[in-house]
Amino acid sequence: MLENILIIIAGFLILLYGADRFVTGAAATARNLGVSPLIIGLTIVGFGTSAPEILISVVSSMGGNPGLAIGNAIGSNITNIALVLGTTALITPLDVRSETLRREYPILFAVTLVVLVLLMDGYFSRLDGLIMLAGLAVLIYGIVMIGMRSRTTDPISQEFAQEIPAKGMKTPRAVLWFSIGFLLLLLGSKLLVMGAVEIAHMWGVSDLVIGLTIVAIGTSLPELAASIMSALKKEPDIAIGNIIGSNMFNLLAVLSLPGIIDPGPLQHEVMNRDFPIMIGLTVLLFVMAYGFKGPGRVNRIEGGLLLMAFIAYQLLLYYTGTRT
Repeated sequence: MLENILIIIAGFLILLYGADRFVTGAAATARNLGVSPLIIGLTIVGFGTSAPEILISVVSSMGGNPGLAIGNAIGSNITNIALVLGTTALITPLDVRSETLRREYPILFAVTLVVLVLLMDGYFSRLDGLIMLAGLAVLIYGIVMIGMRSRTTDPISQEFAQEIPAKGMKTPRAVLWFSIGFLLLLLGSKLLVMGAVEIAHMWGVSDLVIGLTIVAIGTSLPELAASIMSALKKEPDIAIGNIIGSNMFNLLAVLSLPGIIDPGPLQHEVMNRDFPIMIGLTVLLFVMAYGFKGPGRVNRIEGGLLLMAFIAYQLLLYYTGTRT
């Protein structure tokens, strides 16, 4: 048991550092090629924060553990909203002013509904996964169009400009960090999946539950750190934007992979328990942060409610997550 715990911790640490280097290298390379900070932030950074989930999804699906991959994708979305946003708002209330984010909320809803329709039959087919990947291409195109049409005065554009690595990082160095980050992500994901699967077997719980809990929380640590730091630096739009972008990529990039690599029937808990909770939290995010009569705001009370919802969900998994 101790050995597997140490393997998981090592995997998490390598994933965290690898994700940071991966995003830094990719963002600096894109900036050197003349890509605007807003488009970099909406696409590369959003994709990069989901990189740990993507690699874990590939490794676990190829290893015959698609439940872990599915649990990681859905569990990460739940964790992003309930734990990451809840904790961040509890530390400092978030005032959301970006018009760009107001355009992204409906896209997140559309992505969620498309995935729901594809999975309602209880079978995750290769076609379902391919449709999700096609949706990812459409999503990236749509986000780029939003970024190109957004005004440079949009608060999130200015925040991204401050956060994207400076132009002083030369392209060869940026590419090197990108490559090192990718290799570390691959190594960390293999260690994490290996340790998580062993613990699942020892505890007698399903791979799905391990993916929804230990793995989802661990792979959401980059979003937690990024959102808290953005909020403390008075960049609340990035804090919310990271969550929205990560959740969309999790649904289309991460969740599609087990269907493509190892298609099969879904565990009934996915559609009866986990997906409805994810949808409910997505609706809460919209209600709290959209700002129907002005700027959106997620206050400390709402942050506390989200955090309580996360704790309640973990307790629900504890009581219902034993292997059948």
